[in-house]
Amino acid sequence: MTKRNRIIYWIATVWLSFGMTSTGIVQLMQIQEEADMMERLGYPLYFLTILGIWKLLGVIAILLPRLAMVKEWAYAGFFFTASGAIFSHLAVGDGAKELFGPALLLVLTIVSWYFRPDERKLAPIGNL
Repeated sequence: MTKRNRIIYWIATVWLSFGMTSTGIVQLMQIQEEADMMERLGYPLYFLTILGIWKLLGVIAILLPRLAMVKEWAYAGFFFTASGAIFSHLAVGDGAKELFGPALLLVLTIVSWYFRPDERKLAPIGNL
């Protein structure tokens, strides 16, 4: 892996981790603004707890060395969470302000996943 790619990976991963940690904590605290948003989007409030816990666990997974399979699941979860948030906001007619956060997290997820070092990837299983 080139030095440039390693730098891109760590910048994207650190910002992704900050974003997922901060939104996960806000969701676990069930801040009124978050609760109002979930109601507007049509989701039950207990989704905040589920999302908050899984985001924090996902951050731990992508930052720890090894555990390649768990990292893949964490990246997939981040992708589904961010893309689901984007589509949910679009479905209720929200504007760019509400789309910016999830779109940024989606881009950071993709960049971090794409540029991750070989030691953080699943080993190929061979020819099937």
